[in-house]
Amino acid sequence: MDLRHCLFISAVCMILASCSSDDKKPAVKSYAANNKTALMPPFRFHKAVEVSPGQTYDVVSWGRGSTAVGSFAILHSDSARMKYTTTTGDLDGSITDVYNADMDTDGNPEILIQSKGKDTVNYAKIYAFEFNDNTANKLDFPKLSSSQKKGYRGDDNFYIKDGKLIREFPIYDSNDKTAKPTGAKRQLEYSLRSNDFTVKQLSKDSTIVSDNKPIVKEESKKTDNQKKKKRNRKG
Repeated sequence: MDLRHCLFISAVCMILASCSSDDKKPAVKSYAANNKTALMPPFRFHKAVEVSPGQTYDVVSWGRGSTAVGSFAILHSDSARMKYTTTTGDLDGSITDVYNADMDTDGNPEILIQSKGKDTVNYAKIYAFEFNDNTANKLDFPKLSSSQKKGYRGDDNFYIKDGKLIREFPIYDSNDKTAKPTGAKRQLEYSLRSNDFTVKQLSKDSTIVSDNKPIVKEESKKTDNQKKKKRNRKG
């Protein structure tokens, strides 16, 4: 660990300690305990994730002068072996939550950082890392494909279910600023194997409803019209 990382960790510890010094209640261990105490600038976010006894990942973000960009750090405390490491990266938007999982069931935890940015939509980004002992391996989280992005206007919701990362968001009737919600959601499931993400769509867009009536896809309409023409020809 170099001097820069030592000074950074010391500064973070001092700030977090000063923020919580007035709390008289004993600390409660949690596998995902969010620190609700107000942080001192330039820090914006802190969440402690304890994946196992003695293995804690403190995720923090910081930056001055802008809330649209910044940086994040994952501070890994291996208190059993008295080893402490820091993983940093550039941040687009602001962190909204942090998730812990072992999606590929290899015994190495993944730390997934969710951020929220805004351009024409309230889009989401995931920064993913798998930790093997004290080594961090950055994982490439897949972008939405053209079909997955159809009707996407942001406002994503993520959660872990059965070792998978689930992503869902409302579907709009178009992708521009005049778009209106259809009342349906698109749901995607992310899996991890050999440090590569795969994604499949769980929801069926054909189940979109509007005014309590199902919206039929254009392909279905064409098929129905073709059937009608065939009947008329036979008649």
